[in-house]
Amino acid sequence: MKLYCATGNPGKLREFRLAGEVLNIDVEPLPGIKSIEAPEETGDTFEANAILKAEYYSRFAEGPLFADDSGLAVDALGGAPGVLSARYADSGLSGHDADEANNQLVLKNLAPHADRTARFVCVIALADKGKVIQTFRGEVEGQLLHEAKGPGGFGYDPLFYYPPFGCTFGEATSEQKFGVSHRGKALRQMLAYLTR
Repeated sequence: MKLYCATGNPGKLREFRLAGEVLNIDVEPLPGIKSIEAPEETGDTFEANAILKAEYYSRFAEGPLFADDSGLAVDALGGAPGVLSARYADSGLSGHDADEANNQLVLKNLAPHADRTARFVCVIALADKGKVIQTFRGEVEGQLLHEAKGPGGFGYDPLFYYPPFGCTFGEATSEQKFGVSHRGKALRQMLAYLTR
């Protein structure tokens, strides 16, 4: 089975393909996604943005497509950065530089707080020809460290300490992380739904 994915993020695509392999589902990026003008993410929840993207991009796909919206919710910051996770620092940077700017801003804003609990949230919306079929949500709880640790992952992974592993997502292997991550949980729900 082939399933299209609406992401240009290589880190996300790697994780999605990893999960798809287990269930013999071929996860492919939407052909030409980089040349399609991205929709404005105007939703104020992960669900709203995932649905918006899935409805929009599925009009360009030859079969079912999924889109995700995911991010970090920090309790002491009232759930921020939340839906603004990828553009929290609004730095105009991209890739690793944007991740670094976002991480630094989270650390700066969290500095006065003792509570460092946080969670990663992912909502995946599955759509076909502009209509949403179903949504799936995954979360993983952890704590934010005072400094980044580990070269792996992307985004806030090097700050996100996961107690059962005794390390950050930046220090964990891709397979370890995907077994417990917000994205892994949401994707496994979707794949189970598709293969039931």
